[in-house]
Amino acid sequence: MEKMVDFNKLFNGIYKDKKVLVTGHNGFKGSWLSYWLQQMGAKVYGYALEPDTAPNHFTLLQPDIDFIHADLRDADTLQNYIETIQPDIIFHLAAQALVRYSYEHPVETLSTNVMGTLHVLEAARKTDSVKAIVNVTSDKCYENKEWIWGYRENDPMGGYDPYSVSKGMVELMTASYRNSFFNEKDYKKKHHMLLASVRAGNVIGGGDWAADRLIPDIVKAASKKESVLIRNPKATRPWQHVLEPLSGYLSIGWKLLEEQVEYADGWNFGPDLHSNLSVGEIAGLSQKVWNTITVEISKNKEEHHEANLLMLDCSKANKLLKWQPVWGIDDTIDKTINWYKDFYENQKLNTQKDIESFVKTAADKNIIWTR
Repeated sequence: MEKMVDFNKLFNGIYKDKKVLVTGHNGFKGSWLSYWLQQMGAKVYGYALEPDTAPNHFTLLQPDIDFIHADLRDADTLQNYIETIQPDIIFHLAAQALVRYSYEHPVETLSTNVMGTLHVLEAARKTDSVKAIVNVTSDKCYENKEWIWGYRENDPMGGYDPYSVSKGMVELMTASYRNSFFNEKDYKKKHHMLLASVRAGNVIGGGDWAADRLIPDIVKAASKKESVLIRNPKATRPWQHVLEPLSGYLSIGWKLLEEQVEYADGWNFGPDLHSNLSVGEIAGLSQKVWNTITVEISKNKEEHHEANLLMLDCSKANKLLKWQPVWGIDDTIDKTINWYKDFYENQKLNTQKDIESFVKTAADKNIIWTR
């Protein structure tokens, strides 16, 4: 008989009965994180704008969490909500997350991502219950030199486009707050907060319907039996299933809640090197899973600059956190495309099934957060 996984014991059982605030709870990553936390017995709260896609993964899941729809730039509402719910830990995911959108809306992108994060840090600083913050940025926070090796956590921050530079700025601000207000030398003397930042590569999985993203564009076109137009087939990215970086974020949260000061730092969570594939290769693998998918290459020159080559070096997480990816690229594409195929053809949600499969595979590999 197959052994069942006890969700309450994952990450050393740290999340059971904890109050957890997820900003951006109804976004792609936020919805998966909120649902997983709920499975582990956490009391989950959410703060975000109203969902901007239809369908929306969070709305489809309908997890039993307390949330409000509000703007991160509204510092008073955010402060009042955090003081009211008294969370133990904050996972800050809410952001304007699209590169092409940032060219059209630079002020919104920078004000949401930079000032919004500043408001989260300030509200947490003024709320005694908050013991840890995991601030989620992006692999695009690094100054991209288009080189062939991965970026390490001590590489310079940068950003060509407004979205990328907003994430570089957030990383610098996070480091400043860690030094100025949450310094490890003053921990338990002048403050009780541990602050980490986490960076992931191109995240895919079921339930993402954002504009100008490869997998959502592919499956939306397939659902209408149309061809998808691929803009930049040679662009190479580190592709990973959404549950991979979330397992990293949750691992960092676990260490911070256990008051392990050395984990209050910046961390990369990316796939193995063989998962660094081009856009064209990902489209080809997707077609093998769902034969309704057809692809055309755009002949128009790309209007805005986008990075062609971007990889993360995750040696730090591998060595110090004992974190490692669970699924390879084939499983990642298979789970992702089948999620949408089942949704469009059978009106089925595979979210619970995928989380259980992911955790079971991680347990079979004896990955540290399952022990």
